[in-house]
Amino acid sequence: MQAGQLLNLKNLHVGYKSSSGNQKCIAGPINTQMHAGELICLLGPNGSGKSTLIRTIAGLQSPLEGDAELDGVNVKKLKPADLARKLSLVLTDSVRAGNLDVLSLISLGRYPYSGWLGGLNTDDRRIIKWAIESTHTEQFVNRKVNQLSDGECQKVMLARALAQDTPLIILDEPTAHLDLPSRIDLMRLLHQLARDTNKGILLSTHELDLALQVADKIWLLKPDRKLECGTPEDLVLNGTFESAFDKEGILFDKTTGSFNIHPVGEREISVFGEGAAAFWTKRALLRQGYIVKSGGIDSDVVISDLPDGPRWLLRKKGVRTEVESISEMMAYLVIKS
Repeated sequence: MQAGQLLNLKNLHVGYKSSSGNQKCIAGPINTQMHAGELICLLGPNGSGKSTLIRTIAGLQSPLEGDAELDGVNVKKLKPADLARKLSLVLTDSVRAGNLDVLSLISLGRYPYSGWLGGLNTDDRRIIKWAIESTHTEQFVNRKVNQLSDGECQKVMLARALAQDTPLIILDEPTAHLDLPSRIDLMRLLHQLARDTNKGILLSTHELDLALQVADKIWLLKPDRKLECGTPEDLVLNGTFESAFDKEGILFDKTTGSFNIHPVGEREISVFGEGAAAFWTKRALLRQGYIVKSGGIDSDVVISDLPDGPRWLLRKKGVRTEVESISEMMAYLVIKS
């Protein structure tokens, strides 16, 4: 086993067995590793097997073939108590634990060490305190779990996983029920925790844009049931990311790391400029059905960043016009088209 290697997937096939004994393979063969301190985002289209792979790694279901080794030991051979000291799991469903308070729920993360009686020693309390501080959940530790918002509840479940103090933390769709600010906050927190704690964090997500920003590596489950692994930047540049989510009318833009949901237009227009004004100008033109080309100083649209704000110099049918906003630019282009 390589130094720092937490997880090793060898010829792993995941899926289901029917009552008649027939197997349905959803993904595989999978051969990859995960190391301490890495944040890995598991991506893929719906039905590609993300949750099935998560559950197999976590020991909740058996692989159809191959092995998942955790800390050098096959997950299938680990007793539940031993597995709970090596891996903590946060599933998609929101927890609404009746009358349980937040502190009690986080403290349950120490169960693999405290046993059925639940007695907490000084070290247990120190780890619980660290988990609360690391997830910024101090302000609602005395509240009931059923009084929390979805975003607060996800942070509490992450705190419970940290209190479990395992080398590997796995989260299945942790941002599924959150609004945009909460999604950004949680992904940023996970990124920082991987750095600060040297724990491995594996999460499945549909947040493609956020995954490209925070992940050290991406595991991409493709429609052909294979898993492609690499840094986000490499997978974007070599076209792997684009092909995995390729659908008619949805194009991935390598230059911005975002998807263009608008159909390819029929009118070409050239744009010259840099920075935020140029980015949003191109976005507006794509939305209106233009094929946007990068040009030089003689382009149809030339953007200048001035001290008092951007300006757009437009050239259309031999006429030069300067405007002060994208809405003016679009109105002018409609009139002159």
